[in-house]
Amino acid sequence: MAKGRCMKCKKEVEIKNGKEVEMKNGMKAMKGECPDCATKVFRILGKAK
Repeated sequence: MAKGRCMKCKKEVEIKNGKEVEMKNGMKAMKGECPDCATKVFRILGKAK
């Protein structure tokens, strides 16, 4: 599982229900939610291959 930073908890968390998405500019990202507060968490992973 990927980790991301929750802006509400202000800490690094494991992304719950994470889905890999491709952004408009071709970069891959992980989208999910914080396991503690259920706020949306988003992390850019890098170039799509």
